[in-house]
Amino acid sequence: MRLSRYFLPVVKETPADAQIVSHKLMLRAGLIRQTAAGIYAWLPLGYRVLRKIEQIVREEQDKAGAVELLMPTIQPAELWRQSGRYDAYGPEMLRFPDRKGTEMLYGPTNEEMITQIFLGSVKSYRDLPRTLYHIQWKFRDEVRPRFGIMRGREFLMKDAYSFDLDEAGLKASYEAMFVAYLRTFARMGLQAVPVRAPTGPIGGDLSHEFHILADTGESALFYDAALEDVSREELLSADAATIAKLTGLYAMEEEEHAKVAECPVPAERLRSRRGIEVGHIFAFGTKYTKSMGLSVQAADGSQVHPRMGSYGIGVSRLMGAIIEAGHDEAGIVWPEAVAPFQVGLVNMRADDANCAAAADEIYGHLNSAEIETLYDDRDERGGAKFATMDLIGLPWQLILGPRGLEKGTVELKQRATGEREELSIESALARLTG
Repeated sequence: MRLSRYFLPVVKETPADAQIVSHKLMLRAGLIRQTAAGIYAWLPLGYRVLRKIEQIVREEQDKAGAVELLMPTIQPAELWRQSGRYDAYGPEMLRFPDRKGTEMLYGPTNEEMITQIFLGSVKSYRDLPRTLYHIQWKFRDEVRPRFGIMRGREFLMKDAYSFDLDEAGLKASYEAMFVAYLRTFARMGLQAVPVRAPTGPIGGDLSHEFHILADTGESALFYDAALEDVSREELLSADAATIAKLTGLYAMEEEEHAKVAECPVPAERLRSRRGIEVGHIFAFGTKYTKSMGLSVQAADGSQVHPRMGSYGIGVSRLMGAIIEAGHDEAGIVWPEAVAPFQVGLVNMRADDANCAAAADEIYGHLNSAEIETLYDDRDERGGAKFATMDLIGLPWQLILGPRGLEKGTVELKQRATGEREELSIESALARLTG
């Protein structure tokens, strides 16, 4: 993509209403723009990142055996009355009548709807187990939306729902999602700390939150330092043994930690950091299948209520968490897996015919090799181009100017380390396409 044709409204000054790093950088780098309190438009660069995060989430859900569908954002209130949650959920739920006066709501979650879908479709134990998921926009009417997309009112979420015949099956589904979450976050260059959590209004007695460690996190965590020693490779190849290891190590939010009479972790191993919640999984058994009348015929002919679990990942929230975990004074530092483009090609002299021809040729080679490239072909000062590239945080910058071209060389910069190398054009292309 040529930057001269792209829509990238970067901002030099930090917006006054932005309080945390991710919000500041997302506004400055032209990723989002606020349209109302807690509601944002996703601009082209931000939308590219969002879709990449979404795709990693989707791939790991598919590997875990979940099946994708798409449920609507608007739900009838009657569904929530059947489960008993309509009056209990609170003012965060946006409620309104349609033109016929039927009470509706903008769904904050989908336990009731997926149970209704199963109610009309599944009759026998032979139809279980099943896990269904979708990636859909949600709305929660936060009293004080803040921190940009980290606590917005509208957000993109992956929510999955498992149905099993018995507790053993539910445990297996829960563990499959636990592994999928560890792999998902590790693929994005993040290390997530699983924390035993209260179940809240969703219900049940087994629940874990996944937190990304960051100084600007909203939650204070206390955990065993051994959690920091778990390698990315171990998380990418996570299995039941990894779950046992992680859940066997102490990790709690501050409120729950305060209730512990005697912490089992020695003081020299106890760490206190702030965390950003990016995922939450629940096993709540028959809470919804009983209240909504969903039963299936077991192998012995009896009717049983399937056991359910639900599993959420904040897809849009993850972008903020990635930025909080990866940035420097100059701007964002994207992990390669979610970067909007892999390479920023910088022509230092767009008004120089030789530079323009060489840059166009390099751009063609990168495109042919299917390397996502943002080509800064604008007639701007070099300093402005460097500042933009550092701000938007692409993993690699390929820089060419008249002096280098005279020697047949270009400069290759790695954004994460700041390391620069002067290479021949052929060597630089081989490095990027290799």
